[in-house]
Amino acid sequence: MPKLEITPIWDKVFPKSDEVDHRKVTFHNRYGIELAADLYKPKGATGKLPAIALSGPFGAVKEQSSGHYAQHLAEQGFLTIVFDPSFTGESGGSPRYVASPDINTEDFSAAVDYLATSDEVDAGRIGILGVCGWGGMAVSAAINDPRIKATCAVTMYDMSRVNANGYFDGEDSAAARNKKRAQMCEQRTVDYATGDCKRGGGVIDPLPEDAPQFVKDYHDYYKTPRGYHARSLNSNDGWNVTSNLPFLNFPLLTYANEIEGPVLLVHGEKAHSLYFSEDAYKMLEDGINPENKELLVIPGATHCDLYDNDEYIPWDELRDFFKKHLG
Repeated sequence: MPKLEITPIWDKVFPKSDEVDHRKVTFHNRYGIELAADLYKPKGATGKLPAIALSGPFGAVKEQSSGHYAQHLAEQGFLTIVFDPSFTGESGGSPRYVASPDINTEDFSAAVDYLATSDEVDAGRIGILGVCGWGGMAVSAAINDPRIKATCAVTMYDMSRVNANGYFDGEDSAAARNKKRAQMCEQRTVDYATGDCKRGGGVIDPLPEDAPQFVKDYHDYYKTPRGYHARSLNSNDGWNVTSNLPFLNFPLLTYANEIEGPVLLVHGEKAHSLYFSEDAYKMLEDGINPENKELLVIPGATHCDLYDNDEYIPWDELRDFFKKHLG
C-alpha cells in the first residue's frame, strides 16, 4: 500500500482542546485501502479505554463535524478515532472521490479492527458514531459487526433511499430509477474513454435565492469559514457522478431489525432529513431487543445544527449513552 500523505499541522475547523492528546494514525480495511485518521485520547489516561470510531458527514472530512464529535467525546473519557472514508480526504483508494455502500460500511469495521487490536483499547467496549450519510453507514455496520457494542447515528441520511427514491421519496418509481441508471452508465462510458471521472460538484455556490432552506444550511456550513475545508468534497467539487449508482441497488438498512446491540438515533425536529431516522427507528422497534433502541429528537434543530452547533448537540445524552453501554 502506498504511503499516505498526511498533513502534520492542525487544520481542523474547530479549535484544539487542551483536555485531550491528539495524533495521526493509519489503518487498512479488508480491501487493502489505507485509511487516515485522527486519534483523540483523554489527557493523562492510562490502561485500556472504551473507544468510539466516527466518520461523516457524507462528503465531509475528519477535520469537520465528526472530528468535533470525536474530540468532545474524548474529553468525556473515551478514546476516539475519526477517519476519512476510502477514496476521500487523506485516506487512500483509487479512483478518488468514490462512495460505496459496501466499502464505506467496511470502513467502520476496519476502524473496529484497529481499535480491537490496540493496547490502548478494551476490545469489548467499542462503539461507533456516524454523522449524516455516515449515520446510515454506521447502522449498516452495526447490522453486520457484533463487535460494535453501541451505535449512534446523528442527523442520519439513508443514502440508498435518497438515491433510489429521491428526496421525500418523490422519485420512487422504476422509470425514475432507470433514468438515473441510464445517465450514470452513459457517464461511465465517457469516464472510461477519457481516463478521468467527472465530478458532480459540491454544495452549490453561489447560492440561488430560491434554494430550499436545507441547501442554504449546507452552504452556510460547507462554503463559509464555519465549516469550509480544502479536502472536503462538499466544500469543493463533490463526488464522482457515477458514485450514486450502487446505492440504487444495495439497500443499506434491510436487516436493521436484527441489530442486537443498543442504537441511538439523534435528529433535529426541523431537519428535512428527519424521516430517515423516524423510519429507521420503526425498523429497530420492530426488531429484536427493541428496548435498547432510542430516537432522540432535538427541539428546534435543523439538519446542519447537529454538525457543530453546541446549543443543539445533546452532549450529555451522547456521553451517557456510550458510558452506559461501553462502561
